[in-house]
Amino acid sequence: MTNFGKKGVLLVNLGTPDDPGRGAVYRYLKEFLMDRRVIDYPWLARTILVKGLIAPIRSGSSSKLYKRLWTEQGSPLKVYGENVTEGVQKLLGEDYIVELGMRYQSPSIESAIDKLLDQQVSEIVVMPLFPQYASATTGSVHDEVMRIMRKKESIPNIKLINSYYDYEPMIEIFADNARQFDLASYDHIIFSYHGLPQRQLRRADDCNHCLKSEDCCQNISQVNQFCYSAQCHATTKAIATKLELAKEKYTTSFQSRLGPEAWIQPYTIKTLEKLAEEGAKKILVFSPAFVADCLETIIEIGFEYQEEFEEMGGEKVDLVPSLNDDPRWIEAVKDIVLDYV
Repeated sequence: MTNFGKKGVLLVNLGTPDDPGRGAVYRYLKEFLMDRRVIDYPWLARTILVKGLIAPIRSGSSSKLYKRLWTEQGSPLKVYGENVTEGVQKLLGEDYIVELGMRYQSPSIESAIDKLLDQQVSEIVVMPLFPQYASATTGSVHDEVMRIMRKKESIPNIKLINSYYDYEPMIEIFADNARQFDLASYDHIIFSYHGLPQRQLRRADDCNHCLKSEDCCQNISQVNQFCYSAQCHATTKAIATKLELAKEKYTTSFQSRLGPEAWIQPYTIKTLEKLAEEGAKKILVFSPAFVADCLETIIEIGFEYQEEFEEMGGEKVDLVPSLNDDPRWIEAVKDIVLDYV
């Protein structure tokens, strides 16, 4: 079949407040946390929790953190996203139109799709900028794209990228970023991923496999191929293998826990506490769930974990830089997109 027109590419990241002020942070938190895939409570309970408690209370403290994060160009996550989008556009050339969308706040996914449709693209490849699949991230992006397209009379071919947790060029960049550190000088290496409630892992499990044993996420198979935790462990193994790390040298853990219920374990902060009790002084941390450094890496790991580790008796927590706008990552994004065209 002949395709007329250019091909569209939609790159999507989580999102960021429009500015670090409390009002903008409140709007961001409200939109983010009201997503049923993020907090999967019934609508009324979610509304009371988010609009009545979390967003009003956390917007103030989060605003202070965003002010520490903000640069002259704006939010790092958005700046890196724009740079990657521009770079991928240059590599793909004039037969493609590449747009950036944010799942929450601006530029919205809908505005990015409208730009692509206005230029009569023949198809759209949607690439969520999350290496590991989770319903709360990639699933939410796919859900939003389909919601928007349901309103359109003419729908081009849509191709949704699910995950690329062990994509070799990406793994190599993470490993190479770590090589700037003297790996042998660290007492331990932590691979810290954004956490999810265990309840959400179970909801995504159709094979009665999830959390049935302590090591159920250690290896990926047909029954857990879409499990976020299993994909995180697979990313860790790929990077550790590339760096020739001994198994006892590293740990996979999960950060950013919210609320009292059980989330994926072990928790990063508990892992740091255990290491400090064992006498560890110097820790290196990867955060491979994020392709761009942001609040969860620069502030949570780089500053908050550093301060807490010192209080525990440790000395140094170093953060391995993310992929950001590395030319090799831009090339990798281009190649992933072309695999789906």
